[in-house]
Amino acid sequence: MTITAEEVLAEIGPIEQVLEAHDGIVNVLDTSGGVVMLSLEGGCTGCASTPMTAMQIYYSLKQLDAVNDVVFVNGELPEYMRTFIDQRMANEAAEAAQAEDQGEIV
Repeated sequence: MTITAEEVLAEIGPIEQVLEAHDGIVNVLDTSGGVVMLSLEGGCTGCASTPMTAMQIYYSLKQLDAVNDVVFVNGELPEYMRTFIDQRMANEAAEAAQAEDQGEIV
């Protein structure tokens, strides 16, 4: 399964709307092999909130089956934030699996 740049932008639409209000731009550089390569530019350059924006984008896109990884080419997502999100997603998956085993609706 592959993902297109248009699908990436549609998934992060609400985030992108906030960025546009602050002159921020999300550029989808590549999506081949399920690896989405992004660059946050414009008002994002030098903005103190850029790592948090990148974190929201990373979390949103990693939820999609077609996305194997999300790479910010300008280093907008620090490694510790990536690790935090990956751990959170693993915990969510484990909780969902446990609830399913107990017959709960998640």
